[in-house]
Amino acid sequence: MLTATRDTAVVILSYNGRQWHEKFLPGILAEAGSDYEVIVVDNASTDDTPQYLATHFPQVQTLTIAVNRGFAAGYAEGLRQISADYYVLLSADFEVTPGWFPPLRAAFERYPQLGAVQPKIRYWRERTQFEYAGAAGGFMDALGYLFCRGRMFDTLETDAGQYDDDVEVFWASGGCLMVRTDAYHAAGGLDDALYAHMEEVDLCWRLQRMGYRIGAIGSSTVFHVGGSVISYGSPQKLYYNFRNNLLLLLKNERRSKLLWLLPTRLVLDGVAGVKYLLGGHFKEVGVILRAHMGFYGMARATWKKRMLFEAGLSREVLPAGRYTGAVIWQYFIKRIQTFSALPFRSRPL
Repeated sequence: MLTATRDTAVVILSYNGRQWHEKFLPGILAEAGSDYEVIVVDNASTDDTPQYLATHFPQVQTLTIAVNRGFAAGYAEGLRQISADYYVLLSADFEVTPGWFPPLRAAFERYPQLGAVQPKIRYWRERTQFEYAGAAGGFMDALGYLFCRGRMFDTLETDAGQYDDDVEVFWASGGCLMVRTDAYHAAGGLDDALYAHMEEVDLCWRLQRMGYRIGAIGSSTVFHVGGSVISYGSPQKLYYNFRNNLLLLLKNERRSKLLWLLPTRLVLDGVAGVKYLLGGHFKEVGVILRAHMGFYGMARATWKKRMLFEAGLSREVLPAGRYTGAVIWQYFIKRIQTFSALPFRSRPL
């Protein structure tokens, strides 16, 4: 067990991440001061990352995972071995900015019911744009589709200060996620069965069901390279997005709603498949079919996890940050492609 010398451990999951550590670790360490300790969890790298860290960053503690079983599993195993009051889950391909951390830490003092928060996340290559994986805070619509302040499907907004406030959200990005350690473990932590993608949404949903709130802090900014392990638009990413979204709903959505929602989503996934087929993207059609088979294969185990979690709830709290309409209707039919144009408003923390 590693015990952080400060109340916060910034935990960086790394797989063959030497190039990112060379580029970004100096800035992360320069901002640490007395605020946080940096710990790298090496997820069975096959390059010289562990040796490089030991030589060039001896002040950074390193945990080594023997077998790489994915993003969620790497963090789940690593965090079980780290003792601190707060964790910051920070992916290796993130650049922090001066003063990025104090607003996140202060939010937990200001809002005692907070379970987890994220900063604004901008795109490292197009630095005025929000980044796909989290932007300025995540939400979910009535059909279970995810969207963000600053990102609707593949449309990214420019950060012009429109999301500089502190608001309650449905989910916070797992790329840069600060979470109360006791709340994280009480909720069961990240579900390693999800492998990658939406594991943070699952965690935030469970935290809310327990009575915690999730926040986006607009006075903190970081930059994300994105797609450094599983590239955007790849068949692998498409597979996890389709499969995990269904698993997410099965595990957390209200039972009465599941009766109509899951069949509806399966049909809508079929519509997406037809769209790919008509466009000549035959590989993507196969990926969606495989994702559905993966969902069916994991459904029973996922339901058991749901039952176990619910058995431990003294009471259940309905989550905030749900849009009661359908984002796909607004985006593809009504051509509303920015969060601020939606008939929906996030509420202040």
